[in-house]
Amino acid sequence: MSDGPHRPLPEGAHTDFRASMSYGSYLRLDEILGAQRPVSTSHDETLFIVIHQASELWMKLVIHELEAACALIRADELRPAFKMLSRIARIQAQLIQSWDVLSTLTPADYLSFRDRLGHSSGFQSFQYRRIEFLFGNKNRAMMEPHRHDPAVFAVLETTLRAPGLYDEAIRLLARRGLALAPQCLERDWSLPYVAHPSVHDAWLAVYRDTERYWDLYEFAEELVDLEDWFQQWRFRHVTTVERIIGHKRGTGGTAGVSYLRKALEIRFFPELWSVRTAL
Repeated sequence: MSDGPHRPLPEGAHTDFRASMSYGSYLRLDEILGAQRPVSTSHDETLFIVIHQASELWMKLVIHELEAACALIRADELRPAFKMLSRIARIQAQLIQSWDVLSTLTPADYLSFRDRLGHSSGFQSFQYRRIEFLFGNKNRAMMEPHRHDPAVFAVLETTLRAPGLYDEAIRLLARRGLALAPQCLERDWSLPYVAHPSVHDAWLAVYRDTERYWDLYEFAEELVDLEDWFQQWRFRHVTTVERIIGHKRGTGGTAGVSYLRKALEIRFFPELWSVRTAL
């Protein structure tokens, strides 16, 4: 038996990639692994960079799934949309766990490179802003940090002006024959959604007759899952930031923890929470 340091390669394993695609070339690992470029000599800065870059990759996948799910909902193809929404929830779980890793960064660790970050901040993540817009938390003022990048600003503008996930859900309710006020179906999509009694009553009808509206009921619970995970992500963000910098201002100029705590009060799908009290 050859089980030691001279164990041969598995039979059939390819070793010559001069004329074919390898794992590294397919994933462009030279670009990805070369993108961690600390601006200080601090050992801990690499952790900080990797966590944020990995989060941006996960957010790219969230956007990919969200946009596809919205298109399927518009086409009344709910089953494949549900799979995408479930996938987003699993991604959100990964994002939440990333705070556990970042929380190993102590205040002293962070201070060893924080002053080298300038005004760069997660507040300026355009992908995070797109996700909030896609969920329905529209706020034109939040686009201002991206005005310096016309391409990014244009993408955010398009997302701001388009119906969000919840808008598509409400229009689906109307297509299924539930009574919705006209202003809920056609409005200025760039404005934040405001809860409406007709939407509350429509979801209440769904929850009171789940057998008749089973797929809409399932859809509602998928949405609740997404918001629940998002709130958990926000909460872990707040606690991690407070653990590392206390109540200092963020590098992006915001009030830091107090600003982040306000976000915990935001609801994407308000009637799906109020309907629970009414049942």
